[in-house]
Amino acid sequence: QVEVVEYGGGSVQAGGSLRLSCVASKSTLCMGWTRQTPGKEHEGVAGIDSFDRITYIDAVKGRFTLSQDNARRIVHLQMNDLKPEDTGVYYCAPNYCYPEYRPPPPASPGTQVNVSS
Repeated sequence: QVEVVEYGGGSVQAGGSLRLSCVASKSTLCMGWTRQTPGKEHEGVAGIDSFDRITYIDAVKGRFTLSQDNARRIVHLQMNDLKPEDTGVYYCAPNYCYPEYRPPPPASPGTQVNVSS
């Protein structure tokens, strides 16, 4: 089982940026980011698969950028032009490749992102 720890959350004003990082205990075939925002279901945000193809949900395309190091043991999520609706807890999801699919329940603490208007 892969264990992960997320870093980098915080509080910013709308239009600001944050960079989240995730460190995994071992390499994975793919890695995704998910989030739980107030009043909404837990959803996928971005993912990188075993061919290093990266996909995003429409809500974050053009604003968020996923990158990885070391065979997806370290994965970053650069979040620019943040909006209040991006507020929530962000989780790293090992072996979750494609954000359009329903993500597994979070198995890590996550990191809180707060965006004020």
